[in-house]
Amino acid sequence: MRGYFGFGVQQISKPMNLGSLMRSAHAFGASFFFTIDPDFNPKEVKLSDTSDAAKNLPLYTFPTVGSLTLPRECRLVGVELTDDAVDLPSFHHPHNAAYVLGPERGSLSPELIERCDQVVKIPTKFCVNVGVAGAIVMYDRMRSLGRFAPRAVGSLGGPGEKPPHVSGGPVLRRRKT
Repeated sequence: MRGYFGFGVQQISKPMNLGSLMRSAHAFGASFFFTIDPDFNPKEVKLSDTSDAAKNLPLYTFPTVGSLTLPRECRLVGVELTDDAVDLPSFHHPHNAAYVLGPERGSLSPELIERCDQVVKIPTKFCVNVGVAGAIVMYDRMRSLGRFAPRAVGSLGGPGEKPPHVSGGPVLRRRKT
């Protein structure tokens, strides 16, 4: 899979949720993790982060939305259940992206929504746990950008064959006009 991704949360306060989210980010191969204006005890995060993600991927803490800095060409994608957000199953993930979730009992701040290049939503009836939401977004990114065999046509069939790996010269893509 080409590109990279980071994951972050704004104003998270429950250390177990943060630990779970960091563990998922580590498992799905995130390149970095960040928090914006967090309010948690770092020692308690380790109780749910059994992979010790903080020692295995960079962790950045920003005191305010205005202080948030991302790598060059990295797109900020907010995850929020709003009417105008793009449904996650229809979303085309950028190759280089940082995804950000809001606090447990709240939403992304208007200031952070304004900074986002895109906002996506998980099409559920109501908000799910922040750790679960993050894992769903990471899985969707992996599923849509990874190289996997196509799904079976029927529920009892097995998966199709993986597409063959192609190596050689560069593939030049032209934008449709």
